[in-house]
This record gives sequence, structure tokens and C-alpha cells, in this order.
Amino acid sequence: MQTQALRYEVVPGWEQLPPGYEHRDVAGVAVDSEDRVFLICRGDHPIIVYDRTGKFVGSWGGGEFTYRTHGITVGPDEMLYCTDDGNHTVRKFTPDGKLLLTLGTMNTPSATGYDGKNTGSVARPGGPFNRPTNLAVAPTGDLYVSDGYGNCRVHRFSPSGELRRSWGVPGGGPGQFYLPHGIAVAADGRVFVCDRENDRIQIFSPDGEYLSEWTDTQRPTHLVFDAQGRAYVSELPWHQGQTSQRHGPVHTARCGRVSVYDGEGRVLARWGGADACAPGSFAAPHGLAVDSRGDVYVSEVTWTFAVSRGLAPAGCHTFQKFALKT
Repeated sequence: MQTQALRYEVVPGWEQLPPGYEHRDVAGVAVDSEDRVFLICRGDHPIIVYDRTGKFVGSWGGGEFTYRTHGITVGPDEMLYCTDDGNHTVRKFTPDGKLLLTLGTMNTPSATGYDGKNTGSVARPGGPFNRPTNLAVAPTGDLYVSDGYGNCRVHRFSPSGELRRSWGVPGGGPGQFYLPHGIAVAADGRVFVCDRENDRIQIFSPDGEYLSEWTDTQRPTHLVFDAQGRAYVSELPWHQGQTSQRHGPVHTARCGRVSVYDGEGRVLARWGGADACAPGSFAAPHGLAVDSRGDVYVSEVTWTFAVSRGLAPAGCHTFQKFALKT
């Protein structure tokens, strides 16, 4: 485990998943003010809730989601925002599953030229949504959605769901995206977007003006901030034979990892090894969250991204907790 200013260690056996439950893919994870942990999964139990000790609290959402759930965010009002790229919506729920708000039109993708398979087929920007990926809540209460697999945009909504602005076009230049996959808003209102296949994190003003980018990152899937302003990023592996839009063909495999940055983009910690299924390493890191004590929770889409492609064995972990060492 490679670390610098911060040190973490995996907590084995933290998750007390009940008998009969499974989650081959955990698309995202979020933590509320009481340090309850919410998983959004692809399966028969979409939302699973734990207390801080890993004790199972409950689950809900059966029949409410597709098998393409993608992200989950706890807002400042303690409500849950759940992204489902299979039905092209982001929905707001109470912690026990009551629907409060729907962004997007159910099962109705916007027209972008997307062929349904290849993100590179996106020919033009479209409205909300075509396979949205994640949502972030700004200090103002505005909602920012990364709209990625079938689109190339970020959409800004009012707290009540009124569309205020969209930005982004296909490509690799400033303000362009090749799969905007994760999103977060800093305390000062800047919007950070994980431009996954471009191997970078782009940074924008609240209105979408390009400001800068971080490039010491690898296929970033999601980003969250802690109370001190540190940024935590989950990063997918590159496998030999794949192609980075920034760096070209991948000749040497690079393992999945998690990185922690200070507010200027300097690495404070980074971990993940070559054995993807070893404790503390990653097959398909896809989402992450940080609790009040600085512990980190990492979700993985292990089945979709690794097992089904022969890149990891069945039974490889899909969710891990890391304790901050003091």
C-alpha cells in the first residue's frame, strides 16, 4: 500500500451482509451525518443500509431500479439522490425509500447519436439524460449531474429540479468530455468532473467556465470531498490492449487504485496493488465515500467490469472499508 501524508488499512469483515443477500456489483456508496452507510447495488436489493459498525440496518428499492444503478449521494438535507443509467433518471428519496423528486424522463434517453454501446459514438451534446452517472449537491443547494455514457455533458439544476444550465461537448479539450463519470462540488462552489476515459479531472466555475484540470489520475470514476477539503478519487485499472484517450494504447497494465489529494491536486495517499482481489486492492473501483472519522468506503462493479470479462475470478470483493490510521 503506497501512502504519503495519510495512511489507511483495510477493515476485514466489516460488512455484515445478511444470508441470502449478494451484490456482485456495488455501483456507489454514501454516508450520512450519523455515519450510516448506504450502498446502491445492481441486483434484487438495490439499496442496502449499514450502521457505522457494519451491522445491517435494512434494504429497500426492489423493483424500483434497473440493473444499471450507477451512483448515490446524500444531500445536506440527509435525502438520497440515486442515479440509474438504465432508465435515464436521477431520483431523490428519503432514507427509507419514499420518492420525492425525479430528474429526467423515465426510460427516455436524449438524442446524442449514442449507439447504445460505445461512448465514442456520442456525436453531439443532448439534454438530460442519456445514461447519467452521478450527482453532486452544491453549497447553494443546486444539483449538478454528470451525464456520461450516452452523453458528454454536465447539467445544473435548481434544488427543486429546474434545469439552469448545461455544458460539454465530445472530445479531449478544455470543457470537452469522453465519459463524464463522477462529480463533486467543493466548498467554494467549484465543480470537479471525473472525465474518465480522458484520464483527468476537469475543474469548472459554478456556471461551467473551465478553470483547470488534474492529470495525475487514472480513469477516475468518482470524487468526494471531506470536511478538510481533501479530495478522494476512485480510479479504474487500465488493462493491456485497452486505449486511453489521453495516453494512447496501454502496453503495461496499471492497477486500480484510490487516491487522496489536497486542495491543489497534490497526492496525499494512494493505494491498490497488482493482485486485484487481495484485501486492499481493487478490481473495479467505482464509487467511494468518507465518514466523519476519515474512514473510506469503496464500492466496486466487480462483476460487470472484471469477472464477466475474465479479468477477475468470481467471488472477488465488491465493497471494502479502509480505516484512517492515526
